[in-house]
Amino acid sequence: MNAPVKQHLIDPEICIRCHTCEEACPIGAITHDDVNVVVDADKCNFCMSCVPPCPTGSIDNWRVVLSPYSLEEQLGWTELPAQQEFAEALSDGGAVEALDEAAAALIAEAHQGAGGFAKAPASAARPHVNLFTAAEPAIATVQGNYRLTSEHADSDVRHIILDLAGQVFPILEGQSVGILPPGRDANGRPHRMRLYSVASPRDGERPNANNLALTVKREERGLCSNYLCDLAKGDKVSLAGPFGSTFLMPDDPKARLIMICTGTGSAPFRGFTMRRQRSAPDSAGMTLFFGARAPDSLPYFGPLAKVPEKLLAKHFAFSRVPGEAKHYVQDRMRAESAALAAALSDEQTHIYMCGLKAMERGVEEAFAEIAGGAGLDWPALRAAMREAGRYHVETY
Repeated sequence: MNAPVKQHLIDPEICIRCHTCEEACPIGAITHDDVNVVVDADKCNFCMSCVPPCPTGSIDNWRVVLSPYSLEEQLGWTELPAQQEFAEALSDGGAVEALDEAAAALIAEAHQGAGGFAKAPASAARPHVNLFTAAEPAIATVQGNYRLTSEHADSDVRHIILDLAGQVFPILEGQSVGILPPGRDANGRPHRMRLYSVASPRDGERPNANNLALTVKREERGLCSNYLCDLAKGDKVSLAGPFGSTFLMPDDPKARLIMICTGTGSAPFRGFTMRRQRSAPDSAGMTLFFGARAPDSLPYFGPLAKVPEKLLAKHFAFSRVPGEAKHYVQDRMRAESAALAAALSDEQTHIYMCGLKAMERGVEEAFAEIAGGAGLDWPALRAAMREAGRYHVETY
């Protein structure tokens, strides 16, 4: 009799074939054909590196099985199989009880993943997803392309506004869109979709404008980032989406938001802040920790300075200012440990982290230290917050 094992699977009904999971997997356990993206059970070690980048949640699926599904089986799926009932599958009645106990433990573990699946805040608006695809995209027109960093900065970061005209493309703060760069790769296939967080609130750059904004950093060899950064007013852009159903802000002016980001990870938090400014301008309780190399390479530095401190408490961390010690977001968090400890004890607090994956470890260590100093068990608290839809991470 085989012992039950946990297997990581991808839901073919939800997956948009953006391949971000495949790029994020450090051991090459994810592969694809022209139809499906699948996980090789012989290679997967459940490191969870593929989970945060997925924009749809299709990657958040596990099954407990007696024999793992093969790659060939998965590539032929149009939907996920149901969880097997072991008592019905076995004829050895004496072994069923012990096996079911082991399977039940694995199923419970699978549903917890790396501390629990991401959930949207209970009060968040219901998102629309997958309205437009690579095969049938929305066509947007460039309204503006503005450089956010100084000409002397070491990075070129752009604020790009896309007009959707009469197309219905409903976006919530925290969602992403897929950009379809023109042209084909070396194999003659269309370039794959790239995902970008929306940097504007649900009602557009100005109230009731049917447009959206992106925050894009030019990468030296980035096919899509260079395409976007070089766009001119009037150019047409193909969009897919919207994507994302968990990294959403609560529709509750009493909710406390702790937002931690680096670089272009500020995009969703710009949308969060603008939404609060319009919907609850007299509210308080938003805190931003924002890291960059220097002030002139920090996107939206000027506009952020104009946001009232009561609405948004701002803490900047710069790591490459000549003559000054390096400071990272986790350092600024420790400097504000008293305020953060109080926030962690408040059930109205929501935590959001967005930016380079390299920041994640330092931020987690800072939270563990701050929570421990307040007599809180950080791993247990983080799991409880995630289960309640109050803990969100999007790193890349």
